[in-house]
Amino acid sequence: MKAATGSIPINVLGTTLESCCDSPMTGYWRDGLCRTSSKDQGTHVVCAVMTQEFLNYTKSRGNDLTKPIAIYYFPGLTPGDKWCLCILRWLEAEKAGVAPQINLKAVDDSALKYTSLELLKKYAID
Repeated sequence: MKAATGSIPINVLGTTLESCCDSPMTGYWRDGLCRTSSKDQGTHVVCAVMTQEFLNYTKSRGNDLTKPIAIYYFPGLTPGDKWCLCILRWLEAEKAGVAPQINLKAVDDSALKYTSLELLKKYAID
């Protein structure tokens, strides 16, 4: 379960949520953590390692993650970059056979509201 507001966020393994990436700086708050709140309409809780297949897929679905958007401090992504993805887009990509691998230690436990730990573990790099 999610720790109380203001406390340390927890990952899907039940330990302290680790940073996903700081180059490029990721997370809804651009603090490196894949954590969410009611303000985060996309629920950016999955720390994923980008692949060209996934980047092509998400672009085909209307979200070009390779294109920089300065106003959001978004540099554009390339294969190998780590990024906090929306859980629903990751699940969509999983069903399409193009889900990228993930760092479980950096996946917020709120992802478990949408999918099982068993499915997440199939894509784990850690």
